[in-house]
Amino acid sequence: MPPPLDRARVSRHLQSLDLRELFIGELGWDHGGADLEVTVAGRTFALEAIAHKRGLVAYRYVADSDDAFPDHPVRQKIERAVAGSVREHLVVYATSDRNTQCWQWVKREVGRPDRTRTHIYSEGQSGEALVQKLEHLVFTLAEEEEGITLVEVSGRLRAAFDVEPVTRRFYDRFKQEHKAFLDFIEGITATADREWYASLMLNRMMFIYFIQKRSFLDGDPDYLRNRLERVRRERGHGKFHSFYRVFLLRLFHGGLGRPEADRAPELAGLLGRVPYLNGGLFDVHDLERDNTDIHIPDEAFEQIFAFFDAYQWHLDERLLRNDNEINPDVLGYIFEKYINQKQMGAYYTKEDITGYICRNTVIPFLFDRARRDCAIAFKPGGGVWRLLSDDPDRYFHDAVRHGISDDLDRKTDPSAWRPLPPKIAAGLDDVSKRGAWNEPAGPEYALPTETWREHVARRQRYEEIRAKLAAGEVTCINDLITYNLDIEKFAQDVIAGSEGPELVRAFWKALRAVSVLDPTCGSGAFLFAALNILEPLYSTCLDAMRGFLDDLARSRRKHRPEKLRDFREALAEVDRHASERYFILKSIVIGNLYGVDIMEEAVEICKLRLFLKLVSQLERYDQIEPLPDIDFNVRAGNTLVGFTSLEKVKRALGSNLVKQLSLPDIEERPRSRTARSAGSAPCRPSTAWTAARSSKRRRNCAVGSTTCATSWTTISLANTA
Repeated sequence: MPPPLDRARVSRHLQSLDLRELFIGELGWDHGGADLEVTVAGRTFALEAIAHKRGLVAYRYVADSDDAFPDHPVRQKIERAVAGSVREHLVVYATSDRNTQCWQWVKREVGRPDRTRTHIYSEGQSGEALVQKLEHLVFTLAEEEEGITLVEVSGRLRAAFDVEPVTRRFYDRFKQEHKAFLDFIEGITATADREWYASLMLNRMMFIYFIQKRSFLDGDPDYLRNRLERVRRERGHGKFHSFYRVFLLRLFHGGLGRPEADRAPELAGLLGRVPYLNGGLFDVHDLERDNTDIHIPDEAFEQIFAFFDAYQWHLDERLLRNDNEINPDVLGYIFEKYINQKQMGAYYTKEDITGYICRNTVIPFLFDRARRDCAIAFKPGGGVWRLLSDDPDRYFHDAVRHGISDDLDRKTDPSAWRPLPPKIAAGLDDVSKRGAWNEPAGPEYALPTETWREHVARRQRYEEIRAKLAAGEVTCINDLITYNLDIEKFAQDVIAGSEGPELVRAFWKALRAVSVLDPTCGSGAFLFAALNILEPLYSTCLDAMRGFLDDLARSRRKHRPEKLRDFREALAEVDRHASERYFILKSIVIGNLYGVDIMEEAVEICKLRLFLKLVSQLERYDQIEPLPDIDFNVRAGNTLVGFTSLEKVKRALGSNLVKQLSLPDIEERPRSRTARSAGSAPCRPSTAWTAARSSKRRRNCAVGSTTCATSWTTISLANTA
């Protein structure tokens, strides 16, 4: 372990912005690194190289007089420009008075988009959170002898600035608080039910903590704690005067779970101005219905609020800057870690895998569906495939091109690519001259741990695929998967570059038709991966619609009023919502995503995360509308019951066993009033759902299937037109 930092000296260096002495004198980095000048939107930013370690360079930028450091969009553009010269780096931005600093690092993983991590340090802060990060970046002479590599340095930056350790620390504390809260619950005898109810209550309160920070609850960012103090002050103590009975249940069931017009008059003074959220999260739960004598003393809530108040709760998707910041992603992490995986047989798939599977099933479905409605664009040599031949390098991942052409400003002329060293090139045609091919490749050529033999193989594969693209030989979306090309970027470019409205219309229709079904959804990992794939495609379609309407408005030709009417109607629907992104997310949640899991707790977490995703798009109280009813989309049930068609379900419903269970007839799903108002696609009865009741509480059973592209695997795509 490196020796501990001298916190007093580190603090002085931070306050004076003496970063060169901080990195070299305290952290053990090396002198060197070239200064950079980056031009963004006509403005030049001078980045001073203050130190480096194995090629990873730390830069400093100080804003001009009376100027703050660049905002997030500009920093992102600077980041892309710097990455073209020095892929692994850290940038520290400072205001002109040097009182505020923004430390920015980018997390890069193969097959996943880059993710920016920042830490804000201001004069007057203790700086302890930043010092704890810097402790990961200390290097000693003894370590130098062991051969520190760029991979090691980058890994330490990841450990320092990535948000996952913060989430893990929250989870570790959450486990302790969950157990303590569980011990306070009275009135539920079954241990499993009591554990479930503890999770339900904590989920509800975490949801409220997120939305109260937006002042959505009576304008009070500390709503729950202040109401607890008020209830204790006005109502006293005791089982029948507790915060749980007097306030919390009434907030859940009579306030957040009921329209304002239907609330009891006396609730207004008790609850204040709180929105109707719908969604089922705050309805009377089966556990509450079956156990009417539940009691939780005030001490339990004092303890849990003290835990929650130690963190900053950010409902939006801002980058977490400090060690005490939490966003909604923590809910899925907590659930996945809290379940006893060995006992339950539950295994969770990481984001890179869920993203890969969704990307390479959803997008090909959309292309196949769009081709049915606009076949001319998909013909060989048509507008779709010309994108590949016109700029083949655009759709290669950077890792594929590394050391070949990516350091040459994406030049497409093969003669400008970096040539192989002579002793390596000599072995291309003469096997006897490949003696050096098993040695590690030079850093300017190699991916981490890559040998010359592996680099040559990657280069030859790149050249082969690039030649196919340039020659126009790739005319099938599945080939982009085979060749490991950037299928997401290609899909967005196809829509954005549509030469006519027909192709945009075809993709919009395909987007509204696709149904993504995860029959073992857990807390929603695959559904959120699909949402992240679909969202930019929705957005690109809407932008393209606006472009065609603008062109039509500028045209001097007379045109029929009904021309592009569907584009106008779609954009008008967007305008009726709080924001375009809210409309997109709501449309996807209602119309595209379906999930089933045998664990009711998992389903509750999944729906909760989807609701938070929607609410995070709202900025003001008057933008809040009832959350959509997604009880049909995400259900608890057993998908291994053996039904594979709607006809088989109907036949089964005629059996005596099913009649004894009093299962309802399967009909087409009725669209709720909320769903209709969202402007989502009409109901498609792609999956049949039934509900059975067990001995004590309702158990939902999902039966039926769809016409699946991948049938009953981790993710199923249904053609449900």
